[in-house]
Amino acid sequence: MSDAFGEWPLQRLMTEVVGSGPKSAEDMTREQAAEAFRRILELTPDQTTLGAFWLANRWKRNNGEELGAYVDVMREESVVAAEPSVDPVDCGANYDGKGDTAILGVAAGVVAAAAGTPVVVHSGDRVPTQKQDAYKHVLDELGVRTDLDPEESAAMVDETGFGFYYQPAFNPVVDALWDRRDKMGVRTFVNTVETLANPANADVHLGSFYHLAFAKKVVETVRASERSGFDRVLMFQGMEGYDDVRPGSTTVAEWSEGADLADFTIETEDFEMDVTSEDLEVDDVAADSADVTADVLAGERSGPFADAVKLNAALRMYAREDVDSLHEGVEEAADAIASGRAESVLADVCSF
Repeated sequence: MSDAFGEWPLQRLMTEVVGSGPKSAEDMTREQAAEAFRRILELTPDQTTLGAFWLANRWKRNNGEELGAYVDVMREESVVAAEPSVDPVDCGANYDGKGDTAILGVAAGVVAAAAGTPVVVHSGDRVPTQKQDAYKHVLDELGVRTDLDPEESAAMVDETGFGFYYQPAFNPVVDALWDRRDKMGVRTFVNTVETLANPANADVHLGSFYHLAFAKKVVETVRASERSGFDRVLMFQGMEGYDDVRPGSTTVAEWSEGADLADFTIETEDFEMDVTSEDLEVDDVAADSADVTADVLAGERSGPFADAVKLNAALRMYAREDVDSLHEGVEEAADAIASGRAESVLADVCSF
């Protein structure tokens, strides 16, 4: 039996492929996964079947081919990309946010931009399941206009070197799944693929992981995808799953088109970041992160937060291969702050 989508409605996929349990379930073909996500993005699946399908995918664990198909369908059916004239580093941290430690990606992205590495960040607004503070909320606290259409976001990148893309504007169909995702109570594969939406059509993606296996999965996804646009990925162990590097002994994963995934370990104290995760905790994530951003970029705050911002900025420069080493990146970041260039870029972002 077939319809406009094909021969694999979600209920049939549950019964015949993915729904038998984490040990006996089979992986979908690329075509089956693509058809499934097209049905989901039509916003018409039976709600019980949709929830069961999402949960079955979580239990069995999607492989790179399935996730690559999901990314391609999302890029085709939902993403409205707007490409700036520069080629930025794409930072798509987990959209459901952080709850304990400061979000440093705005400060790090602005510092990197001031050093000559354009950066794009993107997020939604209280995305399930955690519904915590993300990039948007720090920018809101700084007074930056975040309700931008994609063309405005691209213009922000070109004018300032730093840009924000807002999920409801550039990925509206995925955003429309908010209520269904909220009712699930757990993350689904949408939480993974939305971070790879690449609204600026960047060549380089920067992300984070709890375990190295996830970085490998993301690289497999990018390799399997025909539409992601990425030919280089840099990922590291991040605090709370966000793209703020975890203090201490931290693994970094690096991949470029045509090469195998490589990983190496850094000791963050070797890069002027002799701090603990507790040193980076805050009471109000959005408001305090905005204060940290403004103070560090103005040169008015030293110590743990400033050191962490410089290393995170260096990782963005290294991701785009604008510096040869993280040590060089930290030096560039320090100069961007000390010279006032970083504070000037933040002022341009705030006045855009």
